Parts: sequence; C-alpha cells; structure tokens
Amino acid sequence: MTSGSAGFEVVGELDTAVPHSARIWNYWLGGKDNFAPDREVGDEIIAACPEIIEVARESRVFLGRAVQFLAGEAGVRQFLDIGAGLPAFDNTHEVAQRIAPESRIVYVDNDPMVLAHARALFTSGPVGVTACIDADARDPDKILRDAAGTLDFTRPIAAMMLGILGNVADGDAPGQIVRRFVAGLPAGSYVVINDGVMTPAISRAVQVALEAGAGYHLRTPEQIEGFFDGLDLVAPGVISTPLWRPSKDAEPKKLSVYCGVARKADPWSRRGGAPPG
Repeated sequence: MTSGSAGFEVVGELDTAVPHSARIWNYWLGGKDNFAPDREVGDEIIAACPEIIEVARESRVFLGRAVQFLAGEAGVRQFLDIGAGLPAFDNTHEVAQRIAPESRIVYVDNDPMVLAHARALFTSGPVGVTACIDADARDPDKILRDAAGTLDFTRPIAAMMLGILGNVADGDAPGQIVRRFVAGLPAGSYVVINDGVMTPAISRAVQVALEAGAGYHLRTPEQIEGFFDGLDLVAPGVISTPLWRPSKDAEPKKLSVYCGVARKADPWSRRGGAPPG
C-alpha cells in the first residue's frame, strides 16, 4: 500500500426518500449531507428529546479527544473506524495525522452515500494512508480480513466503534461482535466505544426514529461496560461521554450517552511475567 488514499468501489443504491441514521446524525451536527426526510425525522426526534443535539455534538468531540489520546499519549499509529458515518469536523484521520502524519486509517461503512463522500473527502496526508471498506459491522471477519490490506496486524490498532453498536440488534449479538474484533486485534491495541444509553427521554426519541424507519437499540451503562470485558479500561473508565477527559476549558455535564477506551493487554503482562524474547 502506498501513501495517500486507497481506492474502492461503492456498492448499493442511495435511497433519499427513506431517513437514514447517518444523514440524521449529519443534520444534528450542522452538516449539509442530508435530505428532507432526514431533517423531518431529525426534528421530530429533537422535539421528543432536545438533549439529542448535545449528545450528537459531544459524541463527535469525544472522537477527537479519544484519537488525541491514542495517537499522542498511547502512541497508536493505526486506526480502524467501524461505522465511519458521513464526514464532519475532525474526522479520525485528520486528528491522528495532525499528531502523527504517518498514521494509517481504515474507515468501514456500508451506506452508499457515506462511501461516496469518503472516497472524495477522506484523503490522507502524504506520508500516511487512508482506505475505506464497504462492509457491515456485523461481519467482523470480513472487516478484519480486508483491513489487513492496509493495516499491519503485528502492531497495535485502535478499533473505533462510535455510535455503531446501537445499530446492532440484540439478536445479532453485539457483545460477540466486539469480542471477535478484539480477538483479531494484536496485543497493545485499543477499543473505543460510544453509544446512547437508556433513559426515558432518549427512549422516546428512539421510538420516533423507529416509527420512521431509522431504529436504534439503546442499552444501559452496565451493558456498555460489558462490551469491554477482558480489556484494561483507560481512566476514567466507562462514563458519560462529556466527562471522559474533558478539555480544561470545558464545563461538562452528564448526558444520555456513555463511552470508554480500553487496551488489549499483552498476554504475558496478565501473568505477571516478562515479554518473550
């Protein structure tokens, strides 16, 4: 793989008459990559839960803080962004490559509009690499296999799952999906998760979205914490998203969205021994 952006084919058809979660999210973030049905449902959800605008924007700001930590303090140089969504401010590759220009990023999504925009806008700096995979988050084996064309699976990788597990129904076993991703990552890798949690206001908003054909699956903070089983959580652990390592000038408040960052430990470190070699 050479420096720059890797090409890919967009598969599927764009249906602008049906609201889509990625485009609704884009609308809440102040973007322009959305259509009338997305805005109509977005407004209905806001009426049911005004907090949702803050949830969307705080979730996006968290992405930046998480990538800053990973590329900076943790020294990660490879990112697998699963459920990338539409481009917005401070995309994963932009934040990572500001800190470490050689960073390599693979975006994953299966929405035709997302993929089309990714091809145009997710462009790498000259010494890094970006690539995109057309795949469903419920197929971790395909994602891991395809990502290996860009990422080095002998070195740590940060798997970003922001807002994606809420799109996975309980019947599709989201916990097993996370464990499969973790199993495929090398030791020293990180997992980042951010998702809405079950509160009366958010539940009303989800019901509005469901009736419009853009459903979401809420979980409790304890269930989100369970996704990190077997991993070493980075302080402050699983917490309401605005409270995760806020900037010094922020005045964070608790919202109905939780996040966490965790590391896959080296096997020898759990045994209390020394690394092989």
